[in-house]
Amino acid sequence: MPLLDHFHPPLHGPRRWEGFHHSWAAFIAKQLNETLPPDYFAESEISLGPELEIDVATLELPSNGRGTKGTATAVWSPPRPKLSVNVDFSHLDSVEIRVFQDLGGAELRAAVELVSPANKDREGSRRTFAATCAGYLKHGIGLLIVDTVTSRSANLHEEIFDVLEPKGRHRPWSSPTNLYTVAYRAVTVRKNPRVEVWPESLSLGKTLPVMPLWLSLDLCVPVRLEESYTAACESLRISAQG
Repeated sequence: MPLLDHFHPPLHGPRRWEGFHHSWAAFIAKQLNETLPPDYFAESEISLGPELEIDVATLELPSNGRGTKGTATAVWSPPRPKLSVNVDFSHLDSVEIRVFQDLGGAELRAAVELVSPANKDREGSRRTFAATCAGYLKHGIGLLIVDTVTSRSANLHEEIFDVLEPKGRHRPWSSPTNLYTVAYRAVTVRKNPRVEVWPESLSLGKTLPVMPLWLSLDLCVPVRLEESYTAACESLRISAQG
């Protein structure tokens, strides 16, 4: 299946790119779970628009008409906020696949980021995306970004490097098509800490490459983008002609 333009007609309009990215992320996670070592697992993580995802929630359990024994918890009301500002949460879109290692608790080892138009929309959005990616690398977490957005132009790979502030002179890599995928391995040894990079240009009408996803310094799994992309298109009845 050649790479299609999901952000312009004729595909865009009757088809929503959000639905496609959701499906693609799910198929990447499924593919990884068929490849990962037994103590690893992958999950898709998606947050689009102004809706917030709550990582930690406090729940009230139903009492079923029965009282509870023990000391009652006093209700505490904090003072009114001293500051309240209006913000736009829609530019904080996140479409990613996270790979965890089960060590008695889930430890994040790698992430795959599917770039959305909002990630490239404005300077603050690009900076937020780059800071998230740089934070992963700082903690030794493997990273793969995939940018197939044709409706906006921005080099998020360069933004990530700006946040990392690499030492010495370097010429930021850029794709001649403005579409790309980049894999990163963070080598966090004390004597020579560095980030190693595998960049690949993408082109409409061309197949997608196999990319490395680093789970540790010496453990890597392949991400077969073409296979998961084809599966996502077929599941949504998207033909090669768009």
